[in-house]
Amino acid sequence: MAISQSMCTSFKVGILGADFNFDTGTAQIFKVALFTSVATLSAATTAYSTSDEVVGTGYSAGGKTLTVSQVPTSTGTTAFIDFADVTWTTATITARGALIYLFDGATNPSIAVLDFGGDKTSTAGDFTIQFPAADASNAILRIA
Repeated sequence: MAISQSMCTSFKVGILGADFNFDTGTAQIFKVALFTSVATLSAATTAYSTSDEVVGTGYSAGGKTLTVSQVPTSTGTTAFIDFADVTWTTATITARGALIYLFDGATNPSIAVLDFGGDKTSTAGDFTIQFPAADASNAILRIA
């Protein structure tokens, strides 16, 4: 089993089909779910699944809703967006990675896989995903 940091291939196809809209104020809901070290997540991941998702105090299946904090923009030839950091409070969980996906209530298509580089644990405390700077070199979602 492995988690590999990547933008999902099905997301790239979905962009070309206009399946995703990251403008703030839209009806689309983006979520991030946490996964254990036995999960297999990569560019080939096509949709959110509860298989190998984290279970623990302060965490609910499906993860948390993300807030788009940087509307689609560009610098040079790179387009990017950003999300606000997300925190599970008073959580007792261990996660190895995460999946960002579009919550549509049906297919829940995947967007990106986050690899934490090792297990991260919180014990009755905050578990936070801090997204990188919203710029052409660092934003979590960028297309060059």
